[in-house]
Amino acid sequence: MKLKTGKDEIVYLLAKVIARYEADTGQGIKLNTNRKNYEDLARVLSEISNRLPETSETLGHDNYPPDENKNNTEYPLHKYDITGGQVKDAINGIVSKPRPFLVDACYIYLFGMGRKAFAKKPTDPNLLDETVPVVVENTKQEMKPAVAAKGRRYLLAGFIVVFIVMVVALFNWLAVKKQLDTTKQDLGIVPYKVSPAEIDSLAGIWLCYTGSPQARSYDPGRYHKIVSNITDVKYKDGYFTFKRYGSNFDHIGYMQYESPWLVSIHSRVENGKDSIESPKLSLMRLGEQKQLVSVISASWNFDEGNKNRIIGIREVFIKQGSGGQVEEVINTPENAGCSCKIIKWHKTDGATQTFYLKNELLDTIRDERLKSLLDEKSILLREPADANLLLGDSSAKAQKF
Repeated sequence: MKLKTGKDEIVYLLAKVIARYEADTGQGIKLNTNRKNYEDLARVLSEISNRLPETSETLGHDNYPPDENKNNTEYPLHKYDITGGQVKDAINGIVSKPRPFLVDACYIYLFGMGRKAFAKKPTDPNLLDETVPVVVENTKQEMKPAVAAKGRRYLLAGFIVVFIVMVVALFNWLAVKKQLDTTKQDLGIVPYKVSPAEIDSLAGIWLCYTGSPQARSYDPGRYHKIVSNITDVKYKDGYFTFKRYGSNFDHIGYMQYESPWLVSIHSRVENGKDSIESPKLSLMRLGEQKQLVSVISASWNFDEGNKNRIIGIREVFIKQGSGGQVEEVINTPENAGCSCKIIKWHKTDGATQTFYLKNELLDTIRDERLKSLLDEKSILLREPADANLLLGDSSAKAQKF
């Protein structure tokens, strides 16, 4: 029988050698260009190749002259040593004429005989130059039913394993889906199918005003002080996410329609942690074609330490437009000059609008409509005893609460 030679032969042999080595030892070999990955296997093959001068008759391979310095050297300096680099080059198809002792070592490792003996009685047709019947002790007629029956058993076992895996996966998916459905129902997550008009109405850039600075005890000049924010709202698969840029800190959260044109806003301070800081809940009514949209919020005064109190507050949202990108400008002379946070909105038409977010007095606002919406009457304190906090005279504003 004529066997394959050269690169085709050694690549196939080493692939089978690696598969058997991994099965026998339980150690995987990472097939790449790092020779160290193949050194353990190379040592195993070297144990075979170094005995080749003594096994030509018993194992059926070519004669190999003895290694005269075998007892005076160590691996990998023996004449018939196989190195990790040799295995690496051969398995990657770089070697067109592999060393004969490497080839014989592979045959002996796989089939218990050398290449010459294997050629007389091949048992692997993939090593032949042309496909020939595999010669084994049983007759061809005896082998067919046994091989077919074994194949059917393996195929049936494979189908059973796949079926069991699919059933387990299906039950796990159903359990997770049921838990998710229950959570969505209990928490009222995405309870309403939003319309395109409602998406267009909410998504986009909003300028927001709030009077919460009027309730901060640390600021003696807090009376009628308000602050502006920019909120970037994006639609996402039935609900909306947003980031709200403030003059000193930012909020993140989500919005959803609870019913036609009624929006709930769930917000928290952005702190880069897994914990929720100063959660805030708001209700917004859209669809009334109003330029100024009043929002009622259960919020905080964002005071220092344990003076951070829960308050009810009216806020005002003014839609600026949709699309584009929001950029926060930091560490510039312009920031220092205005003592504020600068937000640039890069619109889809190429224009840019700049917002300067800072605390300012209500009396300096040009839009008269905002003054009645954001004065001290826009804030509801949780404790009536704290009412002096919002008064304008200096003695009342200096009281501790």
